[in-house]
Amino acid sequence: MENRLDESVLKEPLLIIKFLLLSAIGVFMFFIPININGQSTIPVEFVITYLIENFPLFFKWYAFIIIMYGAIRPFIKKTWNRSGIDIAFTITKLIGAVMTLIYFSGRAPEAIARPDHAPFIFENLAIQVGTLIPICSIFLTFLMDYGFVDFVGRFLKPVMRTIWRTPGRTAVVAVASFMGSTAVGVMMCNDLYKQRKYSLREAILVVTGFSTVSISFFVVIAKTAGIMDHWGAYFFTALFVTFLVTAITVRIPPISKYPNTYYENQPGIPEDTIEGNLVKGAFVEALNMTKKAGSVVPRTIRNVIDSFELVFEVLPNFMSIGLIALIMVAYTKIFDYLGYIFYPLTLLLRIPEPLLAAKAAFMGLAEMFLPVLVIKDAPIVTRFILCVMSVGQVLMFSTTIPTIMASEIPVSIKELVKVWFIRTVLIFLITVPIAYIIF
Repeated sequence: MENRLDESVLKEPLLIIKFLLLSAIGVFMFFIPININGQSTIPVEFVITYLIENFPLFFKWYAFIIIMYGAIRPFIKKTWNRSGIDIAFTITKLIGAVMTLIYFSGRAPEAIARPDHAPFIFENLAIQVGTLIPICSIFLTFLMDYGFVDFVGRFLKPVMRTIWRTPGRTAVVAVASFMGSTAVGVMMCNDLYKQRKYSLREAILVVTGFSTVSISFFVVIAKTAGIMDHWGAYFFTALFVTFLVTAITVRIPPISKYPNTYYENQPGIPEDTIEGNLVKGAFVEALNMTKKAGSVVPRTIRNVIDSFELVFEVLPNFMSIGLIALIMVAYTKIFDYLGYIFYPLTLLLRIPEPLLAAKAAFMGLAEMFLPVLVIKDAPIVTRFILCVMSVGQVLMFSTTIPTIMASEIPVSIKELVKVWFIRTVLIFLITVPIAYIIF
């Protein structure tokens, strides 16, 4: 049901200035490219990189403390045995704390200490994401709580509803995830779900289909795989395939089976519309949200504090799930055997080195960067396909899945793995013909 919005907000100049100013700051921080020392980046990434590079010792110990506290927090809050999932993730967090202590001791065995294992996970995931989430939550407040999401959503509502069956505001979540990280996308979606702006089905679709990796990971993937010469083809193919697969998964189980109910079974808050001028309607809706949000400072502080709920959950799991997966890849044949699940498909599609491609695809469930590490010397068609795969799978145990489980979106690991499997098969089917056209 669509409701009439209060148009009297158009007569409040201070409210208009507040909306425009906060939106401008948020847009600038996330979406406006800037050039620093000859390299293109975005302001929020520059801020985070600047802080980490200039205060490395502080952020090293900050991440260490977060991991240690995150591991014992379930016992402090007495939530460790609420369910089987809580027990499982409490164990993984404790393992992450132990792994971190071993790494910090300086006497870690080679399996942990090698540069592409614990140092990679801690420096490139734990510190980066642990810093990114709370800082991003400041500027996400400006975009999410003060009307920008609703303003953009008004224009994109017909497209998003038709293709992906989600509200128009989903476009902002997708872009924020793309410009920030998967954790940012999940965090935004979780907030919108709790605000009853997403139904359960919509929230699950968004976190499993739109919370893809950031643009910085696109670059790292392409460089590692040696396909920067085909950057444009790779970039646009990855986006096209990711969002096409998402449009398919919303129409099939398991996602299609979830109800369109809202948080705590309360009534939902749909994207209200005003008849007549589209721009005016979007502006009125945004101003209503700005007015409802209230004072900026207390709301921002509350959101930053809330963001640490994710930080405490995610960082310890980086050092357990992510690190264990890397050790398994390096020292066992487990992923080789699991790769046989996709081998008939990769063989049928005539992908060069089909068993390697199948193995790499399964590795993506553990960590999105793993497939690229094992196919960097493969034929370029295989490299291209797996680079697209790394982006399009979305779900992985090192980041996305623990972040989703730490949110209040009620979806099981079993269902997330089902979605991951379906996405993987679809990505192979869609990407292989494109790869052969390009190469």
